[in-house]
Amino acid sequence: MSNYVAPAFLTELLRAKSPSGAEAQAQAVYDQFVQPHADAYANDALGCRYATLNAKGAPTLMFAGHMDELGLIITYVNKDGYLYFDTIGGHDLSIISGRRVIIQTANGPVKGVTGKRAIHLMDDEDRKKVPKKHEIWIDIAAGSKAEALKRVAIGDVATYDHEFELIHGSVGTARAFDNKVGAYVVGEALVRLKKEKAKLGAKLVSVATTQEEIGVRGATTSAFAVDPHVALAVDVGHATDHPDCDNRRFGETKLGGGPIICRGPNINPKVYTRLVECAKKAKIPYQLEADPRPTGTDARAIQMARGGVACGLVSIPLRYMHTPSEVVDLEDVENCVKLFVEFAKSVKGGESFNW
Repeated sequence: MSNYVAPAFLTELLRAKSPSGAEAQAQAVYDQFVQPHADAYANDALGCRYATLNAKGAPTLMFAGHMDELGLIITYVNKDGYLYFDTIGGHDLSIISGRRVIIQTANGPVKGVTGKRAIHLMDDEDRKKVPKKHEIWIDIAAGSKAEALKRVAIGDVATYDHEFELIHGSVGTARAFDNKVGAYVVGEALVRLKKEKAKLGAKLVSVATTQEEIGVRGATTSAFAVDPHVALAVDVGHATDHPDCDNRRFGETKLGGGPIICRGPNINPKVYTRLVECAKKAKIPYQLEADPRPTGTDARAIQMARGGVACGLVSIPLRYMHTPSEVVDLEDVENCVKLFVEFAKSVKGGESFNW
């Protein structure tokens, strides 16, 4: 049993069910914990949340972390009351079967189980195959289509029923560290800056973005709206310290090693250098990763907004990404918050990151 105490803001975000396009529960948590500390607070048509400090400062600094997660969406109910679905975000189809799920409906949550034909009823060839989406269903113990449709509706979304739990020390598991930790980092950094009454040169806008898992959509529109000069995106990154992960192919990053600072064409070199300087100044452990193309994060959209944005990317090491039991060391999350706070305080009034 772990004695580590996880922050309430983070645990509430992890408890929230918020598949892309249905982020209401995560929005409510962000509103509760961040809005009281912001000088200004707003939302938009895609559901993003904008918290601002030092509105008269310049340049404009944007922090972005997405609050959506993977999910399922109900597409069809057969005559016997079994639900069929499509996936929201990038699922590994081999691990969907046999899971408990919670469906969000107009009348509250409905519990179910993902089912497929048992191994005993398969021949040798069937056992070798990964089931296709239409070969898996959700069983809510309904006796007919009519009964099922009284409880759920086409378009309702579902998430795995796997809740946050600490495994050992500060290492925990949850179904959606990706990317509730990122939304937490950008919100918590603003809260701490406000509480310490930090003298900022920049205007800071911390954005909890939506719909990242289906194409960085919230980051695309929010970066246009904020019109930042410089931005930091935060997401989860692959910890490559587990078996069957070749460092020659995937680099070397580990759980508990600190935030991962990215280098590559998606990253402004001045922002990268500043992040490393801030980490060293504050004695924050950090790791490096190299990515030769637009990253699979909000950073790729933010960098290309309007006339271009000086963009940085920090990732939190995570094992088993896009599974129901992702694993993160919460000390890495804490160090990421500290790094964002240091970066915000380092930006001087009138500073340019053009190069």
